[in-house]
Amino acid sequence: MTTERPTIEQPTIERPTTDRLVTERLVTTDRLTVHHAEIEGRTGEPVVLVHGNVSSGAFWHPTMTALPDRYRPLAPDLRGFGGTEPLPVDATRGLRDHSEDLLSYLRALVLGPVHLVGWSMGGGVALQLLRDHPELVRTLTLVNPVSPYGFGGTHGADGRLNSPDGAGSGAGGAAPEFVRLLGEGETGSGSPFAPLSVLNTAYVSEPLPDPARYLAAMLTTRTGEDHYPGDSRPSGAWPGFRPGDRGVLNSMAPTHFRIDDLESVEPKPPVLWIRGTADVIVSDTSLFDLAHLGAIGAVPGWPGADTCPAQPMVAQTRAVLDRYAAAGGRVREVAVEGAGHSVQLERLEEFLTALVEVLGEA
Repeated sequence: MTTERPTIEQPTIERPTTDRLVTERLVTTDRLTVHHAEIEGRTGEPVVLVHGNVSSGAFWHPTMTALPDRYRPLAPDLRGFGGTEPLPVDATRGLRDHSEDLLSYLRALVLGPVHLVGWSMGGGVALQLLRDHPELVRTLTLVNPVSPYGFGGTHGADGRLNSPDGAGSGAGGAAPEFVRLLGEGETGSGSPFAPLSVLNTAYVSEPLPDPARYLAAMLTTRTGEDHYPGDSRPSGAWPGFRPGDRGVLNSMAPTHFRIDDLESVEPKPPVLWIRGTADVIVSDTSLFDLAHLGAIGAVPGWPGADTCPAQPMVAQTRAVLDRYAAAGGRVREVAVEGAGHSVQLERLEEFLTALVEVLGEA
């Protein structure tokens, strides 16, 4: 059976951006239509930049314009974010809806092996692509990535479930007020749950000087049971909910997403893991992990550390990458002191120094 090669749609989308060199357009793949950003006329080794949850490729624009000319940066929007076709997310596949979309994008552009960079949830997407198609990854850079054992509901460096049904993870953990304001396109900061407030207090350690374009990217997030946050199910275990089968947060639940055999891939590209020490989202003491919030008294009814310990997200990532290194892979961990969840925005120079170094290792 033969398949017609997907084509790039024209013309270029006219969309305001503060980065004059960044252009945006649509790419039709065999799975969906992807909106992406690139540097017009740039050729060279492709560097594919994968954004995180409640964001879009716009969070990579400063990185794109700052990369040396020998690299070709590309920043696609994941389904349900930015300008990409908002197909529903089947959470039972973990992050494979996203990683297979990314695979189809790489094939549509005939990129061959790429340097892959994933931030936050995008780090999980990148890990899944490496796990399934290591031959397509020249180097892997993880920026404050979601744990290989998902988000919430696990303990220990080996990602053991707190409850067999994944209680405490998935869509039920989203703050309803944040979801409401996100869906309504709220641009103010009058509520601590307003997207701008969350950007300023959770995405970065200090407010950005130009938050408007990143807020606009956040507000492209599709909301609902098929998107963000997804559906939720009741549980008899604290805190009373478990993951559903649809939507973004459930796709990162530990009952659906788990990568604990990364060391088995061949070939093994070099891996850079760069993180901010002040990250409050992906952390061993995450302010978005209900078990940790229960431990500090912010969520009532916590049954205690014996039943529901907090998730050591950083320790889990380190354990998986240590096994990768022990099996022959090259891994470098860079901790940026005082930086928060968005190292690429907060400490661009330090981030680029580490990134360009690993790109040169391929």
